Amino acid sequence: MDKGDRQARQILALAVPAFLALVAEPLFLLADTAIVGHLGTPQLAGLGVAGAILVTAAGLFVFLAYGTTSIVARQVGAGHQRAALASGLDGVWLALLLGVPTAAGVALAAEPLCAVFGASADVLAHAVTYLRISSAGVPGMLVALAATGALRGLQDTRTPLVASIGGFGGNVVLNLWFVLGLGWGIAGSAWGTVAAQTAMAAGLVVVVVRRAVGLRAPLRPEPGRVLRAAVTGVPLLVRTVALRAILLVTTWVAAGLGDVPLAAHQVASTIWTFQAFALDALAIAAQALTGKALGAGDVAGARSATATMVRWGGWSGLVLGVLLASLHRVLPVLFTTDPAVRDALGVALLVVGATGWLSGLVFVVDGVLIGAGDGRWLAGAMAATFALYLPLVLLVHAGTARLESLGDPLAVGVLWVVFMAFMAIRWGFLRHRVRGDAWLVTGAGR
Repeated sequence: MDKGDRQARQILALAVPAFLALVAEPLFLLADTAIVGHLGTPQLAGLGVAGAILVTAAGLFVFLAYGTTSIVARQVGAGHQRAALASGLDGVWLALLLGVPTAAGVALAAEPLCAVFGASADVLAHAVTYLRISSAGVPGMLVALAATGALRGLQDTRTPLVASIGGFGGNVVLNLWFVLGLGWGIAGSAWGTVAAQTAMAAGLVVVVVRRAVGLRAPLRPEPGRVLRAAVTGVPLLVRTVALRAILLVTTWVAAGLGDVPLAAHQVASTIWTFQAFALDALAIAAQALTGKALGAGDVAGARSATATMVRWGGWSGLVLGVLLASLHRVLPVLFTTDPAVRDALGVALLVVGATGWLSGLVFVVDGVLIGAGDGRWLAGAMAATFALYLPLVLLVHAGTARLESLGDPLAVGVLWVVFMAFMAIRWGFLRHRVRGDAWLVTGAGR
């Protein structure tokens, strides 16, 4: 077997389980969206507002997964297994320290946070209900991120797959029972998701702790190490803040277009997130393999794997995009009974499908640079992307009255074309960086 074949096998061994696990993750929100969507348009729009805030609250700390993967993978590449597990546990402790106060803050500020979007009173009531309850699941979400990152760094994407499948299955069963069986409405959807997320986090932590005990790695938090883990994650936090700002301002603009465009945007965003997670499978493999290769000082291997994964990412995005576009009239039926929302959603899905290839390229290169520990550059690039995107999306907001007169489908379509301009800008920065050598820093730490 030559080097290229071995490399392809390594990529697939990490990417295939990661793909299945990542597809399962957004199914939490897809299940919520499908079930809540049949309660009515105000409930669906309320989920859109609350979901944007909740995903932001948890997404700000995605460095718990990405940063932990990079750090652990570098230690593995350097042959430091105990240090790798100790670093993974540092991430879990940090997740707890960040998760509890974040959950409390979101619950206490639920109403003013939801009111920022300017939705109708009916939509606001449903959004506040969902957000207050679902905030209880934030600590579990963050712990699951950190534990998953540790396992990926250890080159294990199968365990997160098992946890995701179990979590998704439990989420669907609980949501159907609470929402439809017990008649709890949108509150039942929130409680079901909280229970599933918390159980999934507990299972992942048990696996990481068992491995640490097997290698006699320290289990107790060491303040200095945890602080270093937090400092290491700051650049990725800045990157994520800029990314979440882009997504939030887009949702804010959608809310200004009315309840139907907001509901359609919520479902389209959920499907786009599903696409992103599916394509992120190669990005996860990129994080783990890039970190391990650079930790071992193998620059040529990192370059070769990157070229292969970028090529695969573009083709995977193209195939998935064509599939989504071909289903643009079928998928809306699964999420809402409102004909107006279905029409608007169908247009958005055509835009998402047409740009699938671009998403595939962006996610893979982003994963490569995260695996390389290139957080500072990523933070600056995402901030610059936000600065370039903001005027474009604000033009849509300024033309709200004009777009409303043209109809909801066209309004939503224009918003999503502008949103995909954000992806094009992002790709421009990433392509420039990965073609250079500045990100190829070797050694156990960066």
